[in-house]
Amino acid sequence: MGEALTAEVPLIPDGDEARRWAETELSDPAYAITEPTALDRFAYGVEQFFRDLFATELPEGWGPWLAIGVSVLIVALVVVALAIWGMPRTPARSRTAADLFGETEQRTAAQLRAAAAQHADRGEWDAAVAERFRALARALDERGVVDVAPGATVHAFARDAGAALPALAERLERAASAFDDVRYLRLPGTPELYGAVAAVDDDAAASVPHRRDPVAAP
Repeated sequence: MGEALTAEVPLIPDGDEARRWAETELSDPAYAITEPTALDRFAYGVEQFFRDLFATELPEGWGPWLAIGVSVLIVALVVVALAIWGMPRTPARSRTAADLFGETEQRTAAQLRAAAAQHADRGEWDAAVAERFRALARALDERGVVDVAPGATVHAFARDAGAALPALAERLERAASAFDDVRYLRLPGTPELYGAVAAVDDDAAASVPHRRDPVAAP
């Protein structure tokens, strides 16, 4: 009789035994399936954010769809911003020293323009023309319109600048020729040459560069 009662009455485990039973049961893979995924946690976070933001209850099950919608909206806004304004650019690039048509130059465009004006005031037209052309190149480089690479010739610069500022392309080439004349051919500078270089520099500073369409892949 006693043995029959023992078999029918379930055993009551002590504390250690109960813990082992619980660990064994929870190790079943079926429980792991019910654990929230990373997407579930992200969706819950977004849902909770909007719940707190608007202090209203969202319909049941909106969490994952709301998270996806917000992500798509953010990506779309970034794409639209890049299409309109392009990649962000540093407003003005400043180099401590750079090769600028045969001279190691560390002055800014504004400083080069001031130096050219001083030469013009003294009637030193050769130096005035050369300095003002360097100011033109430096200004476009600072704006990121043209990258004046070390060793670049004035005509290579003029071609690149003309591609970015097509309305000024011919005048840029003439300004490059004026620099060549006074710097390398030792031809005398004149007030007219200086005025022409200064005018194209002023117009380039006031111009918006032409954005070329990307070349399609073959």
